[in-house]
Amino acid sequence: MNGPAADPAVASDTVITADRAAVTLGGRPVWSDLSLEVGAGEFVAVLGPNGAGKSTLARAVLGLVPLAAGSLRVLGERPGRHNDAIGYLPQRRSFDPGLRVRGRDIVRLGLDGDRWGLPLPWRSRHGDEARVAETIAMVGGEAFADRPVGEMSGGEQQRLLVAQALVRRPRLLILDEPLDSLDLPNQAAVAALVAEVCADGVAVVMVAHDVNPILPYVDRVVYLGRGAAVSGRPAEVITSSTLSGLFGTPIEVLHASDGRMVVVGQPEPPAYHADRHAHS
Repeated sequence: MNGPAADPAVASDTVITADRAAVTLGGRPVWSDLSLEVGAGEFVAVLGPNGAGKSTLARAVLGLVPLAAGSLRVLGERPGRHNDAIGYLPQRRSFDPGLRVRGRDIVRLGLDGDRWGLPLPWRSRHGDEARVAETIAMVGGEAFADRPVGEMSGGEQQRLLVAQALVRRPRLLILDEPLDSLDLPNQAAVAALVAEVCADGVAVVMVAHDVNPILPYVDRVVYLGRGAAVSGRPAEVITSSTLSGLFGTPIEVLHASDGRMVVVGQPEPPAYHADRHAHS
């Protein structure tokens, strides 16, 4: 994915830097003491139970939620300064089965949806079409991009929504629960697609409820719980001592013979984590 020359103000391998960052909403601490560095091409998963503030972290990176303490830099500047270089996919939207808008036009909204579909006067319509087609091909959507989006499967819709977030060729991609409501094969397919995006040099921050489908590809995780945050490599964070300290309750991480980690006792249904990094 070859984009235009990088802005010198944001030309850096470091995409996100957080130093003891904290967010408070309505007088209630959401999370605190978050320190994190995300580099170009890294895949970061944001994990934690419902209500832990995972989506709030995504919004803080976009500059939509202010910090109560600490610092957060995104593409070298304060959050919100370079949102034109960020692709964002919010929590999954449901399309009416009768919606006749083509998938190709859903992707195009990533280019000009903020202008009610009006193209920029200095950019050629042909250039727009070429970029939309290139991005659809990147996500493997050529076979269904011209069908009405309401007739597509959930996995097909999600591929095109990822394309919508990628069509501006961002340096950072933020995905909020993109695997929610997808069946296991489609979860695996979308996870592999995101890993390919990272291989092209785009940093990805994915909010996830279940880490299992993405852990084979993840470089680091951020775990949120009880108003606190921990981050690091999966094998460093998903441990009995780290999670017990985070949640303030005994958590046990078991290692299966095939390398999987089983997390038992966290304040949500147990999740099973395939541990690629323990052997790397």
